[in-house]
Amino acid sequence: MAKTIFITGASRGFGRIWAEAFLKRGDKVAATARNLDTLNDLVATYGDAILPIQLDVNDRAAGFAAVKKAKETFGSIDVLINNAGFGLFGAIEETTEQQAREQIETNVFGLLWITQAVLPIMREQRHGHIIQVSSVLGVATLPVLGIYNASKFAVEGLSETLASEVKDFGIKVSLIEPNGFSTDWAGASSSQTEPIEAYAGIKAAFQAGLTDDAFGDPEATTPAVLKLVDSENPPLRLFLGKVAYPWVKQLYASRLAEWEEWSEVATAAHGH
Repeated sequence: MAKTIFITGASRGFGRIWAEAFLKRGDKVAATARNLDTLNDLVATYGDAILPIQLDVNDRAAGFAAVKKAKETFGSIDVLINNAGFGLFGAIEETTEQQAREQIETNVFGLLWITQAVLPIMREQRHGHIIQVSSVLGVATLPVLGIYNASKFAVEGLSETLASEVKDFGIKVSLIEPNGFSTDWAGASSSQTEPIEAYAGIKAAFQAGLTDDAFGDPEATTPAVLKLVDSENPPLRLFLGKVAYPWVKQLYASRLAEWEEWSEVATAAHGH
């Protein structure tokens, strides 16, 4: 059965690939982008099945208007995919106030505004699926991406809470947590801090770890995303790629061991 999908950040990367995949199989797609020219070819191919909407997700009022327009055009919104976002590269000490605010504004607040806009529609429908594009860096961290890590940790906490609040309305929530993929997320879509020489060593080590094998093929994510959208009982969390799960499994084993080592101290801190 065809679905109506609202997807942000559809001009490039995952958003573009997934929007086209939905259209190819007959779904209707409200696709947002800052530059609508990037969607012209999809409009030419798929006509009225795609509704291109110019949107900066940081503009809350514009986000609500975009969701309203999609609902009026298609009659419903079955799936929201909050994909818009970017990466900020640089040490935490190097990060300016403006850079930190812009990263959180887009990756957290932009996602929050679109989520809030779609919730009344999905509650009235008594069904819906909200898919938040997080990252493996929402459960694990890498140096040189501290503010980005923080933004995705925030998305994780927000979305897990949301899932518990809206399940009785028939609304499902999923977090997609990709490892690295060969999109332009680290290129044209990213932002850089001004370097401080003291961090040159950790940056060099970070770059040395970025082997080609660590990055997945973004086109290969399509079957997983389609399966997630079509699932009657979708997971709250879904890794994408072969790197994420082994890394996080090892990390959580280490965390549990550390908590266990300090458990007596922690229990004593309760006081009674």
